[in-house]
Order: sequence, then structure tokens, then C-alpha cells
Amino acid sequence: MRFSIFFRLVRTWCFLLLAASAFAAPPLDSSHLLKKIPLGAAPGGGEYFDYIYVDAAARRVYATHGTEIKVLDADSGSVVGAVTGFKRCHGVVTVSELGKGFVTDGSTGEVDIFDVASLKLTGKVKASPDADSILYDQATKHIFAFAGDSKNVTVIDPKKETVIATIPLGAGPEQAVADGKGMIYDSLEDANEVVAIDSRTLKIKNRWSVAPSGHPVSMTMDREHRRLFVGGRDPKILVVMDADTGKVLQSFPIGDRVDSNIFDPATGIVGSSTREGTIHLFHEDSPDTFSTVEAIKTEFGAKTMALDPNTHNLYVDTSDFAPGAATAAHPTAIPGTFHVLIYGR
Repeated sequence: MRFSIFFRLVRTWCFLLLAASAFAAPPLDSSHLLKKIPLGAAPGGGEYFDYIYVDAAARRVYATHGTEIKVLDADSGSVVGAVTGFKRCHGVVTVSELGKGFVTDGSTGEVDIFDVASLKLTGKVKASPDADSILYDQATKHIFAFAGDSKNVTVIDPKKETVIATIPLGAGPEQAVADGKGMIYDSLEDANEVVAIDSRTLKIKNRWSVAPSGHPVSMTMDREHRRLFVGGRDPKILVVMDADTGKVLQSFPIGDRVDSNIFDPATGIVGSSTREGTIHLFHEDSPDTFSTVEAIKTEFGAKTMALDPNTHNLYVDTSDFAPGAATAAHPTAIPGTFHVLIYGR
């Protein structure tokens, strides 16, 4: 009897020690910094950076950086080259079957075209001033280039390198996403709306409020379950929206000045990156239920993000900033300090 009591006490004590250890240690699958890649100064100086794009099939990562795009090997992280000759580039997308890349230059109001093999510019298509977000629509095989200040989207035939149409949106667009079936969605930041565009007819089909969020900027999509994830800056809220009805299903608080979202269909992870230096991760428990996973601390300014669906790694980029940047109205980046951060599990 005494031995039995002693055994139970020891067993209980061991259990408590294991439990305490588990709570004290970070979870084994928490996200952490895998690599920091310094990229230096852009030609002509300045320190502006915007979208990151991962071409998973070609194993390339494109980071737009003012007058250039830095191109990285997605597996080694090494710099394989740069596309140069821009005034201020924003978004980039590649079309593998054509061997071409397309880049929005907001300052010239053009979409520049480069050869993905040589990384040399080969052409230009006139778009609109402040050309920003860009995507390739698989349903129509067309390029859509969204311009914030011009409040429109330019539709381009990437094979002929000609403009098909320009669609007025009535408000400034930001990050956009295509469902691959003929619908394109964009966040209209100054209208507090999501706009749904039929990519075949080039007609606006719906406009939906993003309340309780506001000033929507970032967007991604679960294409299988028809869910949009829209990040707003004022209020700072991520909303989950039904892509067919516009109904907001759930919402979460996020950090300051969100700028991009990702969705990983293999893991069900949704992510929002914010300028304050946080990546907020959520999980799709079911198409109608989402839960908070973790908040990854990155660096100030790391507000643009891309996902490598092969490795599930997240890419953000930023620069070093002068003291007091977090509270400054217009924080100053230190020239020559641009770098990419890779996070994974």
C-alpha cells in the first residue's frame, strides 16, 4: 500500500514537471526566422520597396525595390540577378508559358515587360498613373494592372502586349486576387469595399462593404472554399468574406498598416503582414470557422509578404529605419539596408 502511494506521488510529480516544461517552452512548430538576405541599394539611390512575388514552379522570388527588382533563388536564398530600368516599380507577375514577366511602374504609369531567362526589359505597355497591384488571370489569360490614384484597372493581352480595356472602379484599388474561374476581386481602400469583376465581360458584378473593417488594402483567397480574406487599416481588422455573397463571416484584430495577405491551401493558414513588424497567422478550421494561430514578430516596415507554397515559407522585406520610425508620420528608411526575411517552421 505504501509503495503504491509512493508510486502515485512520483508519477503525479513527473506529470507536473512535464506539463510545466511544455508551457514554459515555445511550441516546436512555431514560426521563426530562417534567413536574412541583405540586398543593398537600388540604382539611383532611394529606399522604396513594395510587392514580393514567388514563382514557385521556377523557384524564383522577385522583390520590387524602387528602380529595380531583386531576383532570388527560392531554395538557396542567393541573389541570381536583377531587373533594372524602372522609375518606381510596385507589383510583378510572371507568365511561364510566354517566358515573360510584367511589372507595374507607378511613376511612369506603365507595365514593363521583361524576359524571365535574361531578366532584360523587352517592352512596355501604357497603363495608368500609380499602377500598383498586378495579376495574371488564368481564366482569360490576361494581365490586370490596378492603379490607385487613377482608380481603374488596365487589362492587357500579354501575348500581343497590347491594352484590351481600361475599367473605371470609382475608388482606389489595392491588392487584388483572381479565383481562376473568371472572377477578380480587389479591395477599394477609399470606398471601404470589395469590388467583384467578371474577367471575361470586364463588367463590375458586385460591390460589398468590408465592415467591421475599414480602409481595406490587403487581400487573398481560398479558391476551393470561396473565401476572401481582406485586411483593413482603419479599423485594423482582417475580415473573412464569402466570395459569392459578400457576407462577412468572421473578423480578427490585426496590427498597424497591413499591406498584404497570403493563404496556404495545403495548411489552411491565412496570414496578414503589418508595418509595425508583425505577421498575424490564422487557421481555417472549417470554411466558416477560423482561429488565431500566432503573431510572428518581424521587423518594422515588413508589411509586404509572399508565400512559397512548396516550402510553406513566408517572405517579407524591409529596410533599417531611423530612430523613432514607429511613431513618425513618414518614417525614413536608411539607404542601402534593404533586405528580405524568410520565416518558416
